[in-house]
Amino acid sequence: MENIYLPKLAVIDEIRPETADTKTFRLHFSDADAAKSFEFKPGQFLEASIFGVGEAPFGFCSNPNTKDHFEITVRATGSVTNAMFELKPGDTLGIRAPLGNTFPLEEAKGYDILFVAGGIGLAPLKSLIDPMLDIRDAFGEFIILYGARTPADRIYKEQLGIWAGRKDIKVLQSVDQADNGWSENVGVVTTLFEKVKIDTRKTVAFVCGPPIMIRFAIQDLLGMGFADNRIISTLERYMKCGVGKCGHCAIGHKYICVDGPVFSFRQMRVLPEK
Repeated sequence: MENIYLPKLAVIDEIRPETADTKTFRLHFSDADAAKSFEFKPGQFLEASIFGVGEAPFGFCSNPNTKDHFEITVRATGSVTNAMFELKPGDTLGIRAPLGNTFPLEEAKGYDILFVAGGIGLAPLKSLIDPMLDIRDAFGEFIILYGARTPADRIYKEQLGIWAGRKDIKVLQSVDQADNGWSENVGVVTTLFEKVKIDTRKTVAFVCGPPIMIRFAIQDLLGMGFADNRIISTLERYMKCGVGKCGHCAIGHKYICVDGPVFSFRQMRVLPEK
């Protein structure tokens, strides 16, 4: 049985800047057997460690169907992430993964799909968007709504353009503060709801972003008529050990790192903290 407490070394293949304080890391395991056997599912996360600095959790942002590498998108916010920003291709990280539960991809087949993402919240959703698009015919309407503080603060700018160019997806973007080159919506991401036609009876909504954005997006989705079990989101909570032992991410009897980070709103609404 594999020991999930022990990290495996992963080599950094590429580091792509996304915004002024955000980068995407592409990695592969240095051990061939570990690389061959490694699998993760949409919504799961990893713990990345740097010797002498510490360890931090990051959601996968790459397509689980891609077997030769995996990716995480990192914002520089603390000691571990700042140390990661000093690394370069060829350097290594300790990785414990996969951890946590998953987005319900199989259960969503046959439904229309709505993604509501804010800022770096698009990263974990991308691990679901990509495999869904691999089997695009399994779903009905496919809508991606994405918001960021400014045009420069958007992640995956090139990928957003590729998605927007497809005929079988509807992509709308919004920013809180526009610049001279911005021609799309201005306002919080929930202002995009009125610009799309959504049949709430046959749609599953996936939401991820800053906690305040998730809160208001879910409120609006409920007001539109979404059932609470068809609103799927991630819970923000400080995770440390990743295996439900340290208690940092406990909410009542749930541990976000083990029971989550993915929850339906039906599950969220019975937790002692909202």
